[in-house]
Amino acid sequence: MEIMQELTQEELTRYSRHLILPEVGLEGQQQLKNSKVLVIGTGGLGSPVALYLAAAGIGTLGLVDFDLVDETNLQRQIIHSTSDILRPKIASARDRISDLNPFVKIEAYEMRLDSSNALKIFKDFDVVIDGTDNYATRYLVNDACVLLNKPNVYGSIFRFEGQSSVFHYNNGPCYRCLYPSPPPPGLVPSCSEGGVLGVLPGIIGCIQANEAIKVLLGSGETLSSRLLLFDAWKMKFRELKLRKDPNCPICSEHPSITALVDYEEFCGLKKYTDDEPVESVTAVELKSLLDNQPETLQIIDIREPHEIAMGMLPRSKAVPFGQVIRRKNEFDPNILNVFICKIGIRSELAIRALKEAGFTGRIANLKDGTNAWAQEVDNSVITY
Repeated sequence: MEIMQELTQEELTRYSRHLILPEVGLEGQQQLKNSKVLVIGTGGLGSPVALYLAAAGIGTLGLVDFDLVDETNLQRQIIHSTSDILRPKIASARDRISDLNPFVKIEAYEMRLDSSNALKIFKDFDVVIDGTDNYATRYLVNDACVLLNKPNVYGSIFRFEGQSSVFHYNNGPCYRCLYPSPPPPGLVPSCSEGGVLGVLPGIIGCIQANEAIKVLLGSGETLSSRLLLFDAWKMKFRELKLRKDPNCPICSEHPSITALVDYEEFCGLKKYTDDEPVESVTAVELKSLLDNQPETLQIIDIREPHEIAMGMLPRSKAVPFGQVIRRKNEFDPNILNVFICKIGIRSELAIRALKEAGFTGRIANLKDGTNAWAQEVDNSVITY
């Protein structure tokens, strides 16, 4: 049994506003000091989560991230600064947390979380907080938490809407009880594709930090068995009652999932193999075709109208992603049709869907999308 670490005189002063709360007090603050919380991601949600838990006096904060700070992150990822651009997010977050509270021990994992390392990373932490932005990692986090019997403090954001809950706590439902299976690939855009109001992750992240503190203290009413929904644009909260699924494949009495799986495959991200490649062109190659053989190609911009309003490539035709299949007769099968989006993901999905729908003409994807065009061809094009 680990020996409880007592608060130092400096910590007694620092956390004095907690100590005078009867619901926290000296015993509760010592509990926080002796707790270990793992935060998956140091982006929009992970930023406020990590900062507020550090400020609250969590003894050990684990951070998992493998990304670099990008200028587009700074609109919402407040743990990073302009001077941190191109630095590893782990390094930036570590410096900011240490500056905020030097009494917090930081355990950094600069790696991509996957089925080979999740259980090893999770096993020594009391609470896991999911600050990720993709379905594959959410299912991975959920399953690892259930297998290790750890509470999973969940949050997600998109555009103006966010949601939060506490999964697998006090025999409550898990993420799979709410979402038994992921949506089809490409159906739900990521924040980088659909956008997000900058303050929204701050609100949802603070809710996650709040829930983690209550779980660690073992008091208060948590969001276990409840899903909190928030609309920042209408400033409305709603709440849904969640029930444990008696047939849940992982948290029921007779689970069919007893080990971690390949979550990219589970979410349909490995549906297409190397035997089914999508032809691609680089931004420089597309520019050369436009300059020298414009009559041999058609550019199809599948971005949404609010994205296209920021600018289009020359000679391009706007066909939003959701209209591609029913407007396939507008694509000339006798020339090269180049599909483009922001970063090349949605356009590749559109191409695959178009092929499945029977289109037999030549199709190519603009590699890395309009952002690549802005970086390699025309820097007057807006990146976002």
